[in-house]
This record gives sequence, C-alpha cells and structure tokens, in this order.
Amino acid sequence: MRILLVLLMVLGLVLMAIVAIGALLPKAHVARRKATLRQPPEAVWQAITNVDAFPQWRSEVKRVERADHDGRVAWREIGTNGTITFEVVEAQPPARLVTRIADAKLPFGGTWTYELAPAAGGTTLTITENGEVYNPLFRFVSRFIMGHHATMNAYLRALGRKFGETTQPQVAD
Repeated sequence: MRILLVLLMVLGLVLMAIVAIGALLPKAHVARRKATLRQPPEAVWQAITNVDAFPQWRSEVKRVERADHDGRVAWREIGTNGTITFEVVEAQPPARLVTRIADAKLPFGGTWTYELAPAAGGTTLTITENGEVYNPLFRFVSRFIMGHHATMNAYLRALGRKFGETTQPQVAD
C-alpha cells in the first residue's frame, strides 16, 4: 500500500511539473513547413480547397460536413482528431489560402496560411501555422512530444500521396 501511495505522489508531482512547464510556455507559436509537388498550382489549389474530397486522401479525416459560419466557407472535419470546424478567411486562387479553426471550445486554435508558388516542374506549397494552445498540458505536449510541425508534415505527406508522389516536408524560411 505504501509503494502505491509513493507511486501516486511521484505521478502527481510529474504531472504538476508538466503543467507548470506548459504554463511557462507561450500560448502562441508560429511554425512553417514546405514541400514541392510535381503538379501545377491549379491542381494543388483544387486539392487543398475541395474539402469534400479530404477523406479520400487524408487518413485522419473520416468525413466532412459543410457548415454555415457567418457567411464564410466553413466545414467540420470528423476524424481521429475529433471534430474540428474550419473556415476560410482569405482565398486568392491559386496562390494563397488562409483557414482558421472556428471553434472557441477547443484547447487550441489559430490559422494556416497556404502559399503556392510555381517551382521547376511543379509547385512549392508553404504552410504557415499561427497557432495558439490554451491548455498548459496540451501546450507541453504540443511543444515537446508532438512538435508544432507534426500536423503540417502529415498533411504535406498525404497531399503528395494524393498525387502519387513522395513528399519530404522541409523547414520553410
């Protein structure tokens, strides 16, 4: 019984330390990744804006529902990450798209800015995440366990697979 009590106390101290460290981290962060695809900008634009087709190439998205969000283009992604509502903040086809998490109840939020630039034989897609993680425990996990780039890397790899390509996400300048 005494060993169990000591283990619980140690576990509690570790959890308190993680939350304390998370509380010291800034809520906001900026992360950038890029990948070059052998597709014209128009094809990449079509892929990243056709939200109804996301479940076909993004394995973590099981289904998409269109949503009404103050007259903006919006949708809910239902999948392994739960249900997240997004909205389009800005669209300049086929060069720039800005989307925002439109659910204030989540422990995180922010925008993704997609910039498409012609590259030799294709398109370089750069994603800039201006994110916020409100919960200190999630902030610790996001920073030290998952990393701020994990979701962007997965997205860029899935986009490459959609086109039958292997993409290698890179740090964007």
